[in-house]
Amino acid sequence: MGDMLRLAVGIMGNAASLLLYAAPILTFLRVIRKKSTEEFSCVPYIIALLNCLLYTWYGLPVVSHRWENFPVVTINGLGILLEFCFILIYFVLTSAREKIKVALMTISIVLMFCVAALISAFIFHDHRLRKEFIGSIGLVASIAMYGSPLVAVKQVIQTKSVEFMPFYLSFFSFLASSLWMTYGLLSNDIFLASPNLVGSPLGIVQLVLYCKYRKHEIVEEPKERDLEKEGEVLKQQALAVNYKTNGNN
Repeated sequence: MGDMLRLAVGIMGNAASLLLYAAPILTFLRVIRKKSTEEFSCVPYIIALLNCLLYTWYGLPVVSHRWENFPVVTINGLGILLEFCFILIYFVLTSAREKIKVALMTISIVLMFCVAALISAFIFHDHRLRKEFIGSIGLVASIAMYGSPLVAVKQVIQTKSVEFMPFYLSFFSFLASSLWMTYGLLSNDIFLASPNLVGSPLGIVQLVLYCKYRKHEIVEEPKERDLEKEGEVLKQQALAVNYKTNGNN
């Protein structure tokens, strides 16, 4: 019964995480359409890539006992593919200065993962030590991943605008972290449960800020349209004046 419940929560966690990893698709469609990364940061996607790499390795039989954490492998394997795609799109469309920063950060986290994987495979010779080693690094990466949106949170507070903190990203972050926290507790796995004890409250904070500041978007949009209308009226008035002046001459 306990294993069935754990598997069910793992499947729901997979579904929620899939929505979380796929949520930026709308953001990147906008980036592609405008051919500009605007004020978006690539840091959350790079940290998410590191997190996916580590937890895919953590769930494989090399680290975990057989396929006890198969749901962790499937969703994080898909996450690797999606995060690489997001980073590549950002890299292509961002400025030359940002390109260097993104390239250095991405190469650094891939090298970090490779070193960690090699150490766990060849230095440690039992699953417990491997899980402790990879799990400890993954714990830090997970906390950083859930904490990276704090950059967007700061921007929301300063600008009083939620334009650069998509609702679905915040909602699915909260949902996924809550489900994986439950999965970790059912599995008695501190390395799966503990990072989500941080992620879940941070998700709540983002949702509260979104509810607080989303109204500012509604208020500002009509103002922008009014300004556009006023601009058109002024143009028409100017043309009318020029026409009358030229006619009199």
